[in-house]
Amino acid sequence: MEPLLTHKATRLNLLDFKTVPIRTFWITSIAFFICFFAWFGIVPFMPDVVKDLGLTPAQKWNATVLAVAGTVFARLLIGKLCDKYGPRLCYTWLLILGSIPVILSGLVQTPMQFMICRLLTGFIGASFVITQVHTSLMFASNVVGTANATSAGWGNLGGGANRLGMPIIAAIVIGAGVAQADAWRYAMVIAGIVCFSMGLIYYFFTKDTPAGNFKELEARGMQVPSTKKDKVGFAEAVKDYRVWLLFIVYAACFGIELTVYGTMDDYLQNTFQLERITAGNIVLSFALMNIFARTLGGYFGDKFGKLRGLKGRVWFLAAILIVEGLMLSLFSLATGLFIGFALLIAFSLAVQMAEGATFSVVPFVNRKAIGSISGIVGAGGNFGAFIAALFLSSKSAVAEKAAVIASETLGPEAVAAAQSAAAASAVSAGYLVIGGLIVVSGMVALAIRFSTEDEKVAEVELSKLQPELVRIDN
Repeated sequence: MEPLLTHKATRLNLLDFKTVPIRTFWITSIAFFICFFAWFGIVPFMPDVVKDLGLTPAQKWNATVLAVAGTVFARLLIGKLCDKYGPRLCYTWLLILGSIPVILSGLVQTPMQFMICRLLTGFIGASFVITQVHTSLMFASNVVGTANATSAGWGNLGGGANRLGMPIIAAIVIGAGVAQADAWRYAMVIAGIVCFSMGLIYYFFTKDTPAGNFKELEARGMQVPSTKKDKVGFAEAVKDYRVWLLFIVYAACFGIELTVYGTMDDYLQNTFQLERITAGNIVLSFALMNIFARTLGGYFGDKFGKLRGLKGRVWFLAAILIVEGLMLSLFSLATGLFIGFALLIAFSLAVQMAEGATFSVVPFVNRKAIGSISGIVGAGGNFGAFIAALFLSSKSAVAEKAAVIASETLGPEAVAAAQSAAAASAVSAGYLVIGGLIVVSGMVALAIRFSTEDEKVAEVELSKLQPELVRIDN
């Protein structure tokens, strides 16, 4: 059988649209962007949703938790499906089926309906796993970390770009004659239609590998990354301790980024007395860093891998995680806006680089089960967000109740102010604890080991690529 290695791209030339790897890179990045845009699309409209549906503070938190919880299970499942059916079909169906709860989110009439839609909408967060699997199949080992990180960074950008994009969509529909109170509903329906359309584009304009789709390769007698023993591959992935260490690592970076996305708006308003629009723009700038920060993580992962082998990738991952935890802890203690903003930017850079560095390690753990491993590790991110959200919500609930009791004789406005201050204080304390746990996870990452054989395989693969790299450079 002809190995697929000879067909993989050895450079990330983003303007080479004629090649299958680069065309797939852009389509999968855009699909990922759309999925995250739709997944978090409701966030800018939450005040309208609370007013329209009469959500209580507890129901609002529950909706946030459910949106993350749904993704945990979806990511665990989708990786195994990618190994069996290929990323092209998996992404197509995820986009088409995922568009349904997004559209229905704009049609809900009760809090329960809204929470069910949030749970089901969370499934499109599994798009991250397919994106990582697809780029891993398209790019050679010398650039796979950079390719994975860049595609994921562009996708993650959608989680913050909706702060600007969804209000623009709402403004357009209002200009077309829709009542302002219903604008958020139309915006969600439009986001769902875009998801559905992207599913069709994915089906017709991508391939599973540079050499063709899985079925085509099997018919031509070529080697494919999935076999009839895919169950064995998944079992091996589950038994590998390194997979679960990376699960923890990704919970400590991507999981915390998701948590910060969901809590930072209110935190900035309550702690630094910022206007809602200003706070939203700061969160948007946080998301915009995904354009380059996650790529840097993958790039340095590849560079350290070239210098020090697979252990070099792990060393860099551990170091950037420790920096991430320290920056979040210091940010939680900041009382001045400028110092706080500087620390937030430093945290944003570190957390996104850690995400890229994580998936510069993942493709080398077990090449026969890249999808399964990507799914498990990807689920770790959402598991981390789920636990962090529960932790922060419980601390906030206790603090707000105490504030209400202490200020109930001062009037409604005083009670509201006390609740806001208590919530900010609780989140600050929560960030401090979470930052410490991230530092611990960085130390835990050092326990990830690769055998001498693993190191030799990676070294041999890189040496085989050298003639191709020289030919391209010349």
